[in-house]
Amino acid sequence: MVSSYSHVLAPGRIAGLELDNRVFLPAMDMNLCEEGHISEGEIAHYRARAAGGTAMVITGTGAVAWPVGATSRHQPAFSSDDYIPGLRRLADAVHEVGGKLCMQMCHHGKTASVDSADGRPQLVPSLPEGSLDMSALQDNPMSELMALATASQGKKATYKVADEDDLAWVIDQFAQAARRIKAAGVDAVEIHGAHGYLISTFLSAGYNKRNDRWGGTLENRARLACEVVRAVKAEVGPDFPVIVRLNSFEYGLENGLTPSETARAAALIEEAGADAIHVSANAHNPFRDFTEGPLPSEVGQYREFARTVKKYVTIPVIAVGRVLPEVADEMIAAGDCDFVSMGRQLLADPDLVNKLKAGRRASVRPCINCYVCVEQNFFDGTPKCAVNPALGNESLAVVPRLDVERRVVVVGGGPAGMEAARVAAERRASVTLLEKGDRLGGTVWFSQLTTPANEQLVTWLTHEIERLGVDVRLNTRADVATVGDLRPDVVVVATGAKRGVPAIPGADLPHVRTGDQLRALIAGEDGAAGLGAVSQLVVGIGRRLGVLASPARIRTLSKRWMPIGKNVVVLGGGLVGLELAEFLAERGRTVTVIEEGAHLGLPMAMPRRWTAVGTASRHGVTLVRNAAPVSISTTSVRYRVGEDEFEVPANDVVVASYVSADSSVADALRSGGFDVRLAGDAMDVGYIEGAMHSAHAVAREIR
Repeated sequence: MVSSYSHVLAPGRIAGLELDNRVFLPAMDMNLCEEGHISEGEIAHYRARAAGGTAMVITGTGAVAWPVGATSRHQPAFSSDDYIPGLRRLADAVHEVGGKLCMQMCHHGKTASVDSADGRPQLVPSLPEGSLDMSALQDNPMSELMALATASQGKKATYKVADEDDLAWVIDQFAQAARRIKAAGVDAVEIHGAHGYLISTFLSAGYNKRNDRWGGTLENRARLACEVVRAVKAEVGPDFPVIVRLNSFEYGLENGLTPSETARAAALIEEAGADAIHVSANAHNPFRDFTEGPLPSEVGQYREFARTVKKYVTIPVIAVGRVLPEVADEMIAAGDCDFVSMGRQLLADPDLVNKLKAGRRASVRPCINCYVCVEQNFFDGTPKCAVNPALGNESLAVVPRLDVERRVVVVGGGPAGMEAARVAAERRASVTLLEKGDRLGGTVWFSQLTTPANEQLVTWLTHEIERLGVDVRLNTRADVATVGDLRPDVVVVATGAKRGVPAIPGADLPHVRTGDQLRALIAGEDGAAGLGAVSQLVVGIGRRLGVLASPARIRTLSKRWMPIGKNVVVLGGGLVGLELAEFLAERGRTVTVIEEGAHLGLPMAMPRRWTAVGTASRHGVTLVRNAAPVSISTTSVRYRVGEDEFEVPANDVVVASYVSADSSVADALRSGGFDVRLAGDAMDVGYIEGAMHSAHAVAREIR
C-alpha cells in the first residue's frame, strides 16, 4: 500500500507506439458483438477501461476468417471490409478518452465451435489423440451441460488436417485482418498463438505430430507463427505494433510446451518481425486444470515463465497471470517483464490505473478470484463480475446523485449491507449502518479463513464506507426503537440468511454446529458452544490477546491447533461445505462430505467448482453425493444412499446446508411503519455475487 507504483506507471513503448503506463487489459471475451459486428456494449466496455487509465486495451479474441475458424457468433470479425466501420467506432471511442486499442486476431482451430455448429471440420495440425477426462462434469446440472453446448449447438466436432493450401489461406487471412484493423484506426494487433488455438497447436509438440516442414523440430513447428507475423508486418509496416501471445507452459499435456522451448520459439518469432511477446499458459483439459491455465488461481503464477522468455528476446515482454499492482511493480522493477496484463482485476475495477496514479490504492475494488466472470464464456455468454455489477452494463457504473436529502439506515454489516451503504453514500445520502456484532464483514469475514481473497473485499468495503463518512455502529441491534431514533427515510435490511439443522435424531447434540456456530468456535466469538474446559481456556486467551482478530493468524494457528475433533462430517457439499472440507482436511482432519443432491460445489462458478472438488479429493476428503443424513450420535453420523445405510465416525458435525433467506428483522421493522428494502441473503440466498448485486440495485433505487 505504500508503493508509488513508479515502475508500473512509467511510460513505455512498443514499436512506434508510445504508451502512458505499463498496464494492459488482456483479451477477455465479452461476447457482446452481433454476428461479428462491434456493438455499443462492446464499445462501452473497452472505453470504460481506457478511461480508467489503462495504457492499452486488448479486445476479446476476434476471428480472422469469421465465421470460419470462429469460436462464437458474438466475437469480433475481421473477414470483410464490412466490419471496418464498427472497428473504427470502437477505436474512436477509446481514443476519445486517451487510450490505445489493440485487437486480438485468431483462428480457433480445434476450439472453433462455430465450425462444428455450421457443419465444417475444425482445422488442426494433426488429428487429436485420446480423449479428455470429463468426470468433473458429473457436478454440472443438466441446465449447465446444455449451456456448454450453446456455441457448437451440440454438434460433435470433426477435423481436417491442414494442408499447404489451408495454411497459405490462414496466413493470408491474418494479413488481411491486420490490414482492416489498421485501416480502422486501431493502434496495434495481437496474434493469438496460445490457449489451444490453431497457431499454438502447431507450435506444441503435444498437438503437432507432423513430419513435414510444419512439424517435428521447433523451427518447423514455429513456422506458422513466424509466417503469420511476416505477412502481418508486410501489411501494417514497421512502426505498427504486432504482439504475439504464446503459451509458456501447457498443463496436463504430454510433450506440451515448456518455458525454455517457448522462449526459443519467441526468439524465432522476434526474428520474423514481432514487436512484443505476451506470455500466457494453458491447460489441455479445461474441465480439470482451467484454474492453472489460462486463468491461474495463484497470484503471479506465470512470473517465472515471463522471466524465462525475457532472457531470449530483446523486444518487450508482457506478463499475465493474476497480476496485482504490487506484484506488477515488482516484476517490472526486477526486469522480469516490461508490461503487465491485469484481466480479471480490470473487470472488477476499470479505474485501477487512475486510482493508483491518485494514490488511492485502497479504493481499488478487488477481484476475489471466484471465476464468476469467465464461467459465462463457457456458455457463450457475456461475463459478469461478483463484485462489480456494472460489468457487461457499464451504465450501472455511474450512480445518480439524489436530488433531495435522504436518511438511510442499513441493518447488517456483511457485504450486502456495506455495499448498500457505500452506494447510498456515493449518492450523497446520510447513511447509518447498524451491525449487531463487533466487526464488519458478516459471514464473509469468516469465509476469509477458507478463501483468503475474500479478505480483500471486506477490507475494500470497510475502507470505502469509512471514506464516504458512513456512520458505523457496531454491537447495535436494530429494533423499532433504535431505528426510529434515527428517523430514516429508507431502511435497507441486509441481515443475511438463517441456518438450520436437519430434522433427524441427534441434530441437537452440542457437537453439531451450523456455519455461524463454527465461526464462533474457531474465531473465539461470543456464542461458541460445546467446548471443553481446556479449549475454552485456550480460545479465551487467544481472543484476549487479539490473535483471533486476524483471519490470516487464524489460518496459521489453526494448522497447529483447533478446537475441532479428528473426524469431521460436513452436511452439505455446496460452496460453503466444499471450502470448509478442504480447510479442515489441510489441518489434519478426516473429513466426510455428505451431499443430498447429485452435484457438489453448487453454486460455485464451474472452473472453481471443478478445482475445488478435485482438490478436496486429493486432500483425502470423502465426497458422497445423493446421500441423506439419517441420524447423528455422539461418535458418528448415519446416512442413506439409495436403499443402503452407512455410518461414518464424527467427533464434530458441521451443517453447511439448510440455509434460507431470513426476513424476520425486515418484517419487524416494516410493521413499525418504516420503508424497508431487502438486500443480500435476507432477500434471497446468493452468496457474495447475490449480496453485491442486490445491494447495488437497492441503493440505486432509493428516491
